[in-house]
Amino acid sequence: MGSERLPFAALVPYPTVSRLDTATKLVRERRDLWVLKLYPTAGEAGGSFRWIARDGTRARGRSPDVERARQEAERRARGKLRRYATANGLNRLVTCTYRGEGCHDPRQVRTDVGLFFRRLRASAGGAFPYAWVPEWHKSGHGLHIHAGVGNYMPKRVLEGAWGQGFVDIRLVGGREGADVLQEARVAAAYLAKYVGKDVGAGVERGLHRYEVAQGFQPAAVEFAGVSAEAVLAAATEHMGGEPELVWRPDEDEWDGPPVVWARWARARRDAS
Repeated sequence: MGSERLPFAALVPYPTVSRLDTATKLVRERRDLWVLKLYPTAGEAGGSFRWIARDGTRARGRSPDVERARQEAERRARGKLRRYATANGLNRLVTCTYRGEGCHDPRQVRTDVGLFFRRLRASAGGAFPYAWVPEWHKSGHGLHIHAGVGNYMPKRVLEGAWGQGFVDIRLVGGREGADVLQEARVAAAYLAKYVGKDVGAGVERGLHRYEVAQGFQPAAVEFAGVSAEAVLAAATEHMGGEPELVWRPDEDEWDGPPVVWARWARARRDAS
């Protein structure tokens, strides 16, 4: 069996739930609990079951598996990037490449990209949300970057700010006025697939998997409860509607703590 995708109607709401800011009392009453983190502006939530030790700390598992730790780090990075891009409506994809023989220095690329976005901020008259990831060109031309932005930017402005070669910008979906949330999710998935590629090798060791504009991170609301159904019910009430998709892994194929993930068709922009 593969991963299980359940309609929310199949879940039975559980009455006992609390905001995480009151979870200390819940921990005293129970030695284990579900904790779910909801990102209303991204229309997404994820949570897991946590075992609590007698002293109130989270129980430790077995010795860490290095490869699994790497995979988990990449999974978390992809999730953070996806939520950032979705919450900020980054539905336009920008690709910047180098002229000539290209650039093969990951640190130089980061310097160039930093200057690129400083110039764009100056042109835009202030800060704006963006996210970018590097990619090695398959032809051996070196590195180029993929970025997500939310506002229209003339190609000539982008080319002037880049100044290193060629720039392409495309609106996901190809037309204005479409569902920005769904477009941003498509763009976010495109950006996220590059997270972790070649990270940790050679000169790239220690460099971030991706970069985003500071000050635009989506806010989270956390819930604690005695079951996955409890925290999902609380998140559903907070969002004002049922999620379009709830995912829980097949226990026979999942080597980790119980987890749950949910997505809503609409974001809540006024939520905190």
